[in-house]
Amino acid sequence: MAAGRDLPHDLAQFVVETALKLDQGFWGLLARGATFKSVPGRRQTGPGREIVTKNRKSLDLVERIVNRHVTAWRMGAATPVSTALDVMLARWNDLKIGEELRLEWSSR
Repeated sequence: MAAGRDLPHDLAQFVVETALKLDQGFWGLLARGATFKSVPGRRQTGPGREIVTKNRKSLDLVERIVNRHVTAWRMGAATPVSTALDVMLARWNDLKIGEELRLEWSSR
């Protein structure tokens, strides 16, 4: 993921889904076995695609929720996830070349 003054989309998505306990979004579905073309190193499977298909509405809804929170945060507006995004941005910006940021999805 590229570095910069902002969080990469997937990392911001992770932060918001985690903070708001949104289990039906990208990361929650991925944890349940969903497979997406956009995830490198993870082969798409029939069952994995079926999870995506069955949860398309909730996936789209969570994406919209995440985008609203991240957009508001970027504009300086307070949201329930502003602190979590601020903390993650600081962690992201503190990474040195070659360092990794590892996060775990907590299944509920």
